[in-house]
Amino acid sequence: MIQKLKKPIVFIPLILVLFLGTFAFQVKNDKLFALAKNIDIFATLVRELDSYYVDEIDPDKLVTIGINAMLEELDPYTEYIPEEESADFRMLTTGEYAGIGALIGNRGGGNMILMPYTGFPAQSSGLRIADFILKVDAIDVSNKPTAEVSELLKGPANTPLTIKVLRDKDTLDFSLIRKKITLKNVPFYGKIDDKTGYIKLSDFTTNASSEVRNAVVNLKSQGAERLILDLRDNPGGLLNEAVEIVNLFIPKGKEVVKTLGKLQNVNYTYKTTKTPIDKEIPLVVLINERSASAAEIVAGALQDYDRAVLIGRKSFGKGLVQTTIPLTYNAQVKVTTAKYYIPSGRCIQAIDYAQTRENGSLTTVPDSLRKAFKTANGRIVRDGAGIEPDDLVQEVSYAPISYTLVAGNHIFDFATQYFYKNKSISDPMTFTISDQDYEDFKKFLNGKEYDYTTYVEKSMQDLEKYAEKEAYFEEIKSQLEMIKAKVNHSKESDLDTHKEEVKKILSEEIVSRYYFQEGMIEAGLDQDPAIDLAKSYLSDPVKSLKILSASSK
Repeated sequence: MIQKLKKPIVFIPLILVLFLGTFAFQVKNDKLFALAKNIDIFATLVRELDSYYVDEIDPDKLVTIGINAMLEELDPYTEYIPEEESADFRMLTTGEYAGIGALIGNRGGGNMILMPYTGFPAQSSGLRIADFILKVDAIDVSNKPTAEVSELLKGPANTPLTIKVLRDKDTLDFSLIRKKITLKNVPFYGKIDDKTGYIKLSDFTTNASSEVRNAVVNLKSQGAERLILDLRDNPGGLLNEAVEIVNLFIPKGKEVVKTLGKLQNVNYTYKTTKTPIDKEIPLVVLINERSASAAEIVAGALQDYDRAVLIGRKSFGKGLVQTTIPLTYNAQVKVTTAKYYIPSGRCIQAIDYAQTRENGSLTTVPDSLRKAFKTANGRIVRDGAGIEPDDLVQEVSYAPISYTLVAGNHIFDFATQYFYKNKSISDPMTFTISDQDYEDFKKFLNGKEYDYTTYVEKSMQDLEKYAEKEAYFEEIKSQLEMIKAKVNHSKESDLDTHKEEVKKILSEEIVSRYYFQEGMIEAGLDQDPAIDLAKSYLSDPVKSLKILSASSK
């Protein structure tokens, strides 16, 4: 009986295994046949186009367009990288290239130096912000696109080049030697009061964790007893660098992030492997809607372990992992291979690209379907919509006149003139232009175009548009004209109404002329609501503890 009973129990699974195996084999074969068929159709199509199309075609360009269109159907992070773009891609992931070490761009009238990076050939040779680039070696670049000028400035390390620029009214020549440029992940760190250290982390390329480690060590040696880690506007980068940064503040052996995908070889749990620098120092992390990917892993892991108070605004919500796969002819593809999950178990991916492909519009996870998870202390955190801060800071809203003055390059141009007239200024944190300087700025604007539409004007335009359709429009037309006149009168005084705001923007731009990127970041910390709130938490352990305890949510 027992043996008889055992026979069907063994026999039936064997049939199922054989059937499922055959079915799976058949499905796989069908899929491989479909792939081969469509690849053959694509190749045949390109060949026939090349033979029959009325005009000459560029096969490389046509195929690249086709590949990119195909990948756009998946998600924005799966990208084709042809051989000629490999160097640019390597620079994005490593932060390294060979050149002069300067950001260039067009500010009207041609390409100019927008920011020479400290310690590299452009800055050390004497090139300055707002220098118009006229020639690179013997090549006239005054009318060339920015991308072409950038390529001419790059080249093998230790090779010479000459640059002719226009500065104010003078034409100047500079001889430089290209060097290997490694862009800093931490463009600035320093103490912002007697006890508070501040670290700006702008990227996650190679050595990001080493730079943060050095910053923490140096700040502590200077007497910092609490830290602010600023991840605002950080787009992310290398996952292992994020793990190492988390490890600076939490013990060895703790899970930081887990990746799960379709293939077994992309499934991995990343844990801390080193003794932390300081697992007790009070820590605040700043995030905003442009903090993404690796930045979200750092912020989310520190939140999940209740190790830091998060301040700012909800992060971007990129919970996808990409892997670079080599292709033939030195091309590559960066493909999404997994989703990542932070220690509480949540995935913070905000957009469902599978659903998006089906319905044609971006599909986000509805609040009703967001799952609840718990931090180490039992606080409730949720998945599916980025990292939510523990304390919200509203985005700073600037007046329309401020946007217009920046967009019209009037702030930029006045700062350049100020630099030409003044040899030095005070340190970045204390510098501000005087009232007389502001009056000079107003005179500088005379005759310059900086028209803009205020919020009230836009409302008036909408009101007038709808009112024209009403029978009583003629009766209220004169009243509308009177209101519009008053609005225009107020607009003329906007330079005085928003004086402090415009002065701050002007001061920060002027600081960049003397102290470059580092100084501009430092100057921006003054009157920063997120920094002020962070300092209030760091100076009040009870306030921080209340946030980090389970009773806070």
